[in-house]
Amino acid sequence: MLRTVALLAAGLATAAPAPKEGGRTYLDLQPQGTHKLADDSPSGMAGNNLAAVPTGEREFGGMKFKVGEKYLQLGSPMFKDERPEKVEGIKVGRAFAKLYILHATGYGSSAPGTAKHIPDDTVVGEYLVHYEGGETATIEVVYGKDVRDYWFSDRSPGVTRGAVAWEGECDASKRMNMKIRLYKTTWENPKPGKRVTEIDFVRAKDTPAAPLCVALTVE
Repeated sequence: MLRTVALLAAGLATAAPAPKEGGRTYLDLQPQGTHKLADDSPSGMAGNNLAAVPTGEREFGGMKFKVGEKYLQLGSPMFKDERPEKVEGIKVGRAFAKLYILHATGYGSSAPGTAKHIPDDTVVGEYLVHYEGGETATIEVVYGKDVRDYWFSDRSPGVTRGAVAWEGECDASKRMNMKIRLYKTTWENPKPGKRVTEIDFVRAKDTPAAPLCVALTVE
């Protein structure tokens, strides 16, 4: 009888192994979302929004993301309505090899010398990755390398490290014969075997930039 119980226990242990981390995970931004895609930007310009961005599980720039109703919009001294300087505690709860970021920034493409201009190579924000045990890693968001102003024209340059992941329009951009776009950044985790607990999204100081993040995917 004891031997039978032991064999049954062993069989159960074999049939239900501990879950392994891996595959793709869409990080949920909705609990910390600071703005709705359909709502006009805190800049105060009517019709300036991201309502045209497709929602749900979609492919952007060759990678799948899950876009919700809300996104993370950080603040800017150019905004009429305040937004936070940082968003903390985006839950991860697993180890991963790569982080894919769907993001952009407000402002930057105005003429040099104006208040809304951002020079290339300016750090406009960062993602702070928190590992289990207290270690951290910083992902800098650099204007011209990772993102640019989400408004663009046919003459606007691209980015050198990231990639354009989506292009569309809003009512305000159409009025000015311009378009809007999002960028994809891929970050290779230097500690792929270490569990990540959460990620913070932080705006850099001393810049007019209004960084925004629409979706995050890890695998």
